[in-house]
Amino acid sequence: MAGQTVSMKGPVCLIENESDGKLCVVRSALETLMQIEQHVVVVAVVGLYRTGKSYLMNKLAGTNKGFALGATIQSQTKGIWMWCVPHPIKSDHTLVLLDTEGLGDVEKGDDSNDNWIFSLAVLLSSTLVYNSKGTIDNYALEKLHYVTELTELIRVKSVEGDVDESADYVRFFPTFVWAVRDFELELKLDEKPITAYQYLENALKLKQGTSKKIVQYNLPRDCLRQFFSPRWCFVFERPANSEKMKRMEELTDADLEPSFVKQSKDFCDHIFKEGKTKTMIGGLKVTGKMLGNLTEMYVDMIRSGQVPCLDSAVVALAQIENSSAKEKAKAHYQQSMAKLVVFPTETQQQLSMAHASMEREAVAIFMNSSFKDEDQKYQKELMKALQEVYSTICEKNIEESQRACKRIIEHIFAPLKAQLKDGSYMTPGGYKHYCADLKMMTSEYRSAGGKGVKAEEVLKEYLNDKESTGQAILSADQSLTEAELRAEEEKAKREASEQEKRTMEEQIRVQELLMDDQKRTYEEHKKQLLEKMEADKENAKVEYRSVLEAKLTEKENLLKEGFHSKAKQMEAQINDLRREQEEVEKAKPSKFKKALNDIGTTALMIPGWAKIIGIGLKVGSHFLK
Repeated sequence: MAGQTVSMKGPVCLIENESDGKLCVVRSALETLMQIEQHVVVVAVVGLYRTGKSYLMNKLAGTNKGFALGATIQSQTKGIWMWCVPHPIKSDHTLVLLDTEGLGDVEKGDDSNDNWIFSLAVLLSSTLVYNSKGTIDNYALEKLHYVTELTELIRVKSVEGDVDESADYVRFFPTFVWAVRDFELELKLDEKPITAYQYLENALKLKQGTSKKIVQYNLPRDCLRQFFSPRWCFVFERPANSEKMKRMEELTDADLEPSFVKQSKDFCDHIFKEGKTKTMIGGLKVTGKMLGNLTEMYVDMIRSGQVPCLDSAVVALAQIENSSAKEKAKAHYQQSMAKLVVFPTETQQQLSMAHASMEREAVAIFMNSSFKDEDQKYQKELMKALQEVYSTICEKNIEESQRACKRIIEHIFAPLKAQLKDGSYMTPGGYKHYCADLKMMTSEYRSAGGKGVKAEEVLKEYLNDKESTGQAILSADQSLTEAELRAEEEKAKREASEQEKRTMEEQIRVQELLMDDQKRTYEEHKKQLLEKMEADKENAKVEYRSVLEAKLTEKENLLKEGFHSKAKQMEAQINDLRREQEEVEKAKPSKFKKALNDIGTTALMIPGWAKIIGIGLKVGSHFLK
């Protein structure tokens, strides 16, 4: 999906605190985000204030300046700031960077704001970077108490009651990266070199026991292990001396410690390469526009005292996106047909081909932007909307054809009209001259271009009007014998019958093509619906596979650490997940069959369609059998 994107010159505030302390979305920033039709990779950084979060975000943006760094003890970032830049590796993605207000700022004196900032970072991001200083020890993990409160601040399903949903969080939460700043230790364990990842995982090991102290020790570690997978860790040495660090925005890489420059590059390369596209439930890939809608929904929930719910957000987002997708697809069809079609089209086939091409594009636009379209409600609405527009276009094509044919007849048959007016044919032998002129002009009319789909019908009407005139000339022609007179009358009847036949054939050709259009509409919607369902199925498989791998890994780690009871609980979660996956797979065929039946029924019930085809609404049922 290429789509439209934006490239911002610098960061802007996306979510701020109002004077009453409530969070609110900044409208101008939201409008910028809503312009992005590309899929997004969203990286949010959280951590204690004055730990250098903004520096890392600037490096991800490819610059030293942007997000405020500051050189005092005061927190520079308030709320959540956003910077959208082209993704350096994924050309069809936009990289959305979210720099959050420093946690634990003594000037705020309100932990609830920190909790909501942390929760929003989790909800909006696809990669969550936690930034801290020193080492990953018990003190550092205690400072990350926000993760233990996520069960109170985020709900997965819109169900009432006290339900433990913590087992589901890993399915929807972002990947986790711990960035340890000013790290001065050697990465060794039992005198053996270890990686930063091994350092993190060792720090997250649980202790055996049930005392209050051990429970408190295990809680943040257990939450991190349950909620976030995969996890990574990067350590950074001190970038420069204290004096230089006061003016970090002015420094180039040459002014910083080489080891820190390399560590920063490794961190950025990892985020660019491993950072995943933001997804929702079912593996749905999120665009900038969708992210904007989600941001507004979550903040509105928090402002109204509700707990943000992922299920509710998906349902609400589906309504917004599906309605927008339908209107976007319809607008594309209307605009494209307006550019493509010149009235009247020479044949109905030309119009049908244009319709087929533009309808295919419109349905693809809808399919690319829609999701969770229960019972194909919006797809059926789109089908009706496109067919109604096409019906109007067909009506206009008919009307323009009729007008064009009448103009051509008036021009070509003008000499005939003049001779009728001056009585030239009311002489002996005049009838033969009249018939010869009429035949010649009829032939000239049929060879003329620009008549459209009603050429023979309009000609028939003209010839019918001239029938009494021809009869009068024939009766007045004294040169004809009685036998010749009867022969000429029979000939006129045969020619009228032949014209009637031409007219009927013309109408039948149009009707057949319009019926083919209706059949093709059904087949096109069916084809693209099947493709979308298959794609959704694959996305869901990837999601299930990823979650199963994470839970299987955690189960093995728990067994190694001797936590057999916890491993058993994890095994139960794994079995539940597998059963859920099987149920979803079993439900697919019946749901798909119903969707196709609904689409087929809709294809036969377009208002005004029978009027254009000229036959009853039940036509075309043969192609649904």
